[in-house]
Amino acid sequence: MAHDETAMSAILYPVAASAEAALSAPVGRAARERDAQRLAGADVRFVSEETGPAFASREAALDAFTGRLDDERAGAAGLIAPEDRFCLLRERAQAPPAPLEPAMRDGRRWAKGPARRPKTSFRLTVSYWKIGGVEASQAPTPQARDLRRKAGAAKLDAGQLRALAEQPLRPVRPQQPLDVGLFEAPAPEAPHILIPDE
Repeated sequence: MAHDETAMSAILYPVAASAEAALSAPVGRAARERDAQRLAGADVRFVSEETGPAFASREAALDAFTGRLDDERAGAAGLIAPEDRFCLLRERAQAPPAPLEPAMRDGRRWAKGPARRPKTSFRLTVSYWKIGGVEASQAPTPQARDLRRKAGAAKLDAGQLRALAEQPLRPVRPQQPLDVGLFEAPAPEAPHILIPDE
């Protein structure tokens, strides 16, 4: 049975110092970190960054980035090769929607009116191997659950609070091994396996 080469090909991400360079003049392209480090001759990290202007509609963004994104419109470029799928079009709300006031109806809490769709824009996101180590601005910030217990938590400004809200959840410390509970016991022939015990 023959294998389809296009189905098996990996995405070749650009190796560059910035998202703009990844689109215009990358050092090379690599699927794996070790290959990207070899091309760059330095440490690399995988990032996804927005670049270029914001577009009011998806169609305008697809017209601006012809050949970078899948375009299934009639008469358009069509689908791109699997190894070139390192760009993505993201829709972002231009401003957070205003909160709706709750209203009680029939003993239940309902919004007063239908939710309004926020005004959005489209930007190109490029995933690539970024040359260089972690910058000070990219260093992980403390976890929100730890920071809120500290004395200076009330003095955080809006930008710091937004950064805390947008950061991914990370464990504060490594996960401890599972404890054997009241209704579990290690199997005699395999002590690493816990079995229910009544």
